[in-house]
Amino acid sequence: MRRLLIAAAAALLWIPGAATQERTEFFIQLADPQLGAFTQDKDFVQETANYEFAVANVNRLRPAFVVICGDLINKTGDKTQATEYFRITSKIDRSIPVHAVAGNHDVGNDPTPESLKAYRARFGPDYYSFRHGRVYGIVLDSSLVSAPAKAQSEADAQETWLKAELARARASDARHVVIFQHHSWFIEKADEASEYFNVPLDARRRYLDLLKSSGVRYVFAGHYHRNALGRDGGLEMITSGPVGRPLGADPSGLRIVTVKDDVLEHAYYGMGQIPNQFPIRPAAPRRNP
Repeated sequence: MRRLLIAAAAALLWIPGAATQERTEFFIQLADPQLGAFTQDKDFVQETANYEFAVANVNRLRPAFVVICGDLINKTGDKTQATEYFRITSKIDRSIPVHAVAGNHDVGNDPTPESLKAYRARFGPDYYSFRHGRVYGIVLDSSLVSAPAKAQSEADAQETWLKAELARARASDARHVVIFQHHSWFIEKADEASEYFNVPLDARRRYLDLLKSSGVRYVFAGHYHRNALGRDGGLEMITSGPVGRPLGADPSGLRIVTVKDDVLEHAYYGMGQIPNQFPIRPAAPRRNP
């Protein structure tokens, strides 16, 4: 009985000084560990260091769950990179659920039935849903949306599944229906021109209309290797920088997302700025000697 009481107490995180004591639920988003990217597949020494550091912080902060938003490896089908990804990921405490997302480096820039079969055999499903507390998470294979030509039946199957899953999510008691994918629908504006780092405009419009009509307000993605925020009406597009190799001014890092009844609050932290504890507690006032 004493162990149960201790475990229950440890599971609750409280915000000091709040008017009412509200349990703080949060999750961590990682993106693009992409083992092999720094040296174009010669090795993954830097990626290993970065990813192991991120995992150590996950274990210290103890989020409700973790989502890794794609490009788990750099070279599609590379067994050595995949083995290293699994070795490091397995260090995440088993009490913390981990949800992987398929990226274009994982299934190919133009996915095929064969590349999808290989991904699923090694990493698991490329689209699925999960539930943690107030969050109903829906994971999409955005490569099937961005480049469906070589696997059109697979892309159609995912779209049909998504429509049914959104209906199930609406019928649930979840406070937030959240989409996790690799490509951003858009970087800053919903009508921006199609390019490598966003979803092509025709597909983007169709899916955004579906998501917004289904009450989705948050989409988290990676792929850009930089941070970006955009809005389309009530939908927020959150693009996070990489665990692995940055492509701009934003450093390697991770995003912490606080789950509240009415909103999700989030902040990106570079590797050297990750807080020692979360929620961040104000420093105790200094006493005069």
